[in-house]
Amino acid sequence: MMESRSSSRLAALLGIVLVSAVGWIGSAEVEPTRSVIVQGENGSTVGAAVRRLGAEVTHDLAIIGAVAADLTSEQIAKLEREPTIRRIYSNGSVSIAGSGGPDPVTVYPAQIRADQLHAAGITGWGVTVGVLDTGWDKMAGDQFRLLAHYDAIADEELTFNHRSDANGHGSHVQSIIMNDVRTGTDDVFSGVAPEADLVAVKAFSEDGAGSYADVIRGLDWIVANHANLGIRVLNLSFSAQPMSHYWDDPLNQAVMAAWQAGIVVVASAGNIGPEAMTIGVPGNVPYLITVGAMSDAYTPEDDSDDYLASFSAAGPTYEGFVKPEVVAPGGHVTAMMDKQSYIASVHPEFHDTWRYFTMSGTSQAAAMVSGAAALLLQADPSLSADDVKCRLMASARPAVDGGGTVAYSVFQQGAGLVDVYAAANAEIGGCANQGLDVHADLAGNTHFGGRAHQAADGSYFIDGLEGYAWDGSYSWSSGYAWPDGYAWPDGYAWPDGYAWPDGYAWPDGYAWPDGYAWPDGYAWPDGYAWPDGYAWPDGYAWPDGLTNVMAINNWVPQE
Repeated sequence: MMESRSSSRLAALLGIVLVSAVGWIGSAEVEPTRSVIVQGENGSTVGAAVRRLGAEVTHDLAIIGAVAADLTSEQIAKLEREPTIRRIYSNGSVSIAGSGGPDPVTVYPAQIRADQLHAAGITGWGVTVGVLDTGWDKMAGDQFRLLAHYDAIADEELTFNHRSDANGHGSHVQSIIMNDVRTGTDDVFSGVAPEADLVAVKAFSEDGAGSYADVIRGLDWIVANHANLGIRVLNLSFSAQPMSHYWDDPLNQAVMAAWQAGIVVVASAGNIGPEAMTIGVPGNVPYLITVGAMSDAYTPEDDSDDYLASFSAAGPTYEGFVKPEVVAPGGHVTAMMDKQSYIASVHPEFHDTWRYFTMSGTSQAAAMVSGAAALLLQADPSLSADDVKCRLMASARPAVDGGGTVAYSVFQQGAGLVDVYAAANAEIGGCANQGLDVHADLAGNTHFGGRAHQAADGSYFIDGLEGYAWDGSYSWSSGYAWPDGYAWPDGYAWPDGYAWPDGYAWPDGYAWPDGYAWPDGYAWPDGYAWPDGYAWPDGYAWPDGLTNVMAINNWVPQE
């Protein structure tokens, strides 16, 4: 059952008050302000209400009917009494990071069979991919077909020769998607969709940090311009810790609006695996394609020792959805990055001193799937976002052992390793997002849950699909192969969603055990805003195996 407007507003207010101040204006006697996101009936009405208080709107976030502003507690209290104001969120923080040992000859197009589509003339030509990340940097030649360049932090469109990526993460991701440099004796393309067009949106700073407001403003700009720029695919290689149901998160609301607009949204699962229920925001949105990472154990020609990367986040989500949908290569991935960028300067040992850097993460895996989506859309421009998701899942190859038994749970590998050649040749549709309705979800009329549950013994299972339980005992490094020809029963890995019942109860009496509440008790429905501090998501691989998820250099174990 939906919360009442009054209780929702009061809950949100309590959350804002609990967040420490962003800073002081003027002398110590001036009340401190907090950066907040104010949501209401529409952005114009909300913006007018904020300006009437004498405050300045810092971000227009029309995509979710909101604005961002720096407000005092008194101003927040006054807005709570405004009948047009629905909710006030703290402006949460998000971050990007990434790492690895260089090899300028890339192997990942062949690992997902994109090279076979390249040979047939399917290279992403005519398809535009949006990348919301740390910016853009033209590193060598004219390998990127840049159609537009927007800085969501400064709220300005940039020129085509403006170097906005001082961090390097965005360049690495873009290179994986569309690097058109040919390498090796076979003269093969280095990127997955080497002739796709690019729209680059900068929403993260040089050190990889960014705010919810900046990311949402970037998403707003992408949706507003997707038709005239032809944006069909959107890559989101970042992640933050879920602090609410997926539909209550303002960043997720903007991502759902992008899917609603017909854009294929691809997101990283996050790098805080391997435990269950570690999928981040926005990867926990049920509609989009969430991607985990596998590794080739440094033997790309031999798939018998491939394994699921230990850092790759696993499902299910708090609402019971199976995530990730698929996995892709994400261990020691080589792609372009300026050697003077922040990441390369901090870890020069992973740069070839020319233009390539090697790093691991679900950021890199997501980029490969974004490239794969571009190939599918060139092969068949009539495909909807749901169709692309359906074909990628239905054609994926799950990891199995020598006897054909699934080696990893669906909560770890989803439908399996992406096979874009098989997906492009598949004639299938209607197998993704069944039972879901993004329009009703965004309107607040109906929200949805998946069919995953946790049993009393701690294992996770899918209601109605026998034999797919996970108790955490599966090996993560046993080297199971990714053989061709193996498919899930009936062709799909799991059933789709259903309407979330009144009262937020789990159906059929199944419930998550005690202890699976939102971390530290901070949940939007319970009135708490995002806690202080950054969520340090996808990317860096620390060579000595150290992991610190709360530090700015969130390196994941090297493969």
